[in-house]
Amino acid sequence: MNYGFVKVAAAVPRVKVADCKFNASQVEKEIIIADGKGVQIMVFPELCLTGYTCGDLFAQQLLLEEAEMALMQVLNNTRQLDIISILGLPVALKGALLNAAVVIQRGRILGVVPKTYLPNYKEFYEKRWFTSGSEVEETVIRLCGQMTGLESNQLFETSDTTFSVEICEDLWAPIPPSSHLAMENAEIIFNLSACNEAIGKHAYLKQLIAQQSARCIAGYVYSSCGFGESTTDVVFGGNGLIYENGTLLAESKRFSFDEQMVVSEIDVERLRTERRVNTTFAACRNLNSRPYFQSVATEPVNNRDLYLTRTFNPLPFVPQGEQLHERCEEIFSIQVSGLAQRLLHTQAKSAVVGISGGLDSTLALLVCVKTFDKLGWSRKGIIGVTMPGFGTTDRTYTNALCLMNALGVTVREVSIKAACLQHFEDIGHDVTQHDVVYENSQARERTQILMDIANQTWGMVVGTGDLSELALGWATYNGDHMSMYGVNAGVPKTLVKHLVKWVAEHDIDMAARTTLLDIVDTPISPELIPADEHGNIKQITEDLVGPYELHDFFLYYFLRCHFRPAKIYFLAVRTFKGQYDEPTIKKWLGVFCRRFFNQQFKRSCLPDGPKVGSISISPRGDWRMPSDAVSTAWLKEVEEL
Repeated sequence: MNYGFVKVAAAVPRVKVADCKFNASQVEKEIIIADGKGVQIMVFPELCLTGYTCGDLFAQQLLLEEAEMALMQVLNNTRQLDIISILGLPVALKGALLNAAVVIQRGRILGVVPKTYLPNYKEFYEKRWFTSGSEVEETVIRLCGQMTGLESNQLFETSDTTFSVEICEDLWAPIPPSSHLAMENAEIIFNLSACNEAIGKHAYLKQLIAQQSARCIAGYVYSSCGFGESTTDVVFGGNGLIYENGTLLAESKRFSFDEQMVVSEIDVERLRTERRVNTTFAACRNLNSRPYFQSVATEPVNNRDLYLTRTFNPLPFVPQGEQLHERCEEIFSIQVSGLAQRLLHTQAKSAVVGISGGLDSTLALLVCVKTFDKLGWSRKGIIGVTMPGFGTTDRTYTNALCLMNALGVTVREVSIKAACLQHFEDIGHDVTQHDVVYENSQARERTQILMDIANQTWGMVVGTGDLSELALGWATYNGDHMSMYGVNAGVPKTLVKHLVKWVAEHDIDMAARTTLLDIVDTPISPELIPADEHGNIKQITEDLVGPYELHDFFLYYFLRCHFRPAKIYFLAVRTFKGQYDEPTIKKWLGVFCRRFFNQQFKRSCLPDGPKVGSISISPRGDWRMPSDAVSTAWLKEVEEL
């Protein structure tokens, strides 16, 4: 299976201006290399068979004949290859000259796409030589002895995807041709370009391609002229860029003196899903549909084993790169704004948080502190309640107290042991039986304490449960499952850990920093089972439910991308190679699918809480799923992996 991935390439070959035979040989070489890499579709720069900077030589009949002979040479020498190639050359038509892209495969010309928008300003003078495709009435052309379609609105259909072509300036138009082509089901756009370099232009170009691929919910493969073009007045840096729905997958090195090729895989299955989910896309198509598009069938491509060159972030929810600091601040700002509005609206006098010494309650407490500071309220209005139970260890208990004291909030301690023992006696439960009754009774007792203290202080209980726990149902129903506002409801566990660490390193005083860093290093546990003989945590959550980094990876691709289990498994095996073996990934993927379906009833009645990232599982937000949906098909696919 290829799981919806289409392997594409953008090639930037060496070029000699007006030396068509040399240029054809360079193109052939790149096509052969790309075919060996399993590339299905590749694109070359604008006018690559002649060179873009030929100037008035485009009026020479000899150059036009040489260009057509060069195309014929490429056709003949690649006719045994399945790969689809998109080349640029000048094409004469009834007294006009077109700046055209020619789509070829197995020695056959599939179609000719003329450039629509011809730049004729500043350093560009294309209207001096070329005619826009919009001014041409002919829809068929003879080229290299073959009759083929001549249309800007051509959709090329392969067994795996539908793609289309635009040329350089077309992208810079207010409404690029690719906008209409995408609405007619073009999933990948290929652009042959000759964009010269200037200060700041490259960054703007990347923004332009990213935005166009995002607006079109499409892949975008861009190839621009490089070394060998004339530098009489401008310089061409040679850009190969591959984007998918606004995300850069691969790029070439600028100003290279050697030929280059960038290869990646575009996930057209994900693009199709994104388009179906985004109902605005279909609405826009209905309002802006054009009467005529030409569909072109391509030759079948022999199936090959899929080898992915692109990588996938093992922590898809965690901010990466240069914007890390800004992203973390933004996440906290969303949580703080949500809580502040709820406090003001309810006229609450206090915020009550259960503090366990673990990650989730720590993040919730930090959000409360930031909210009170921003509102100008005293931190003493935050009531942190530590509720030691049968499984509480000295480490978490000490961290809870140290953190609350360092942050200057009101500290309350209420042991749940006596109340739980009385409850076990009341219902006739054996206290030595550490089963679900033993565990859940403690969670519900803690929630009752928090609710009652909130009533005492005219306050509201701030929930601590995170997105990952809600997805897995790792919360006691009407216990820690319940609050008056869940500030962490949109934050997955891997991000919770990262945010707490970020606060410790960037945004907190030294008194709290040491405690926060120790909390980050503490094993994740509900601490509902007594500690071992050495006082260490005995109940490790990730031993029971699975590693959160795996579950967050599953959650992202299941909920955000709507991938099936087989595809998630395929990506996880490659992403976590050397960290988790295949049986382990399969085991926890099965646990994820089973729990996600079985625990929906807990998500159907969640407290309010802010959406922070790209997904939410609030029944009032992104995810609406019946509590009795059947998981059979998903679990069957996992079993068959």
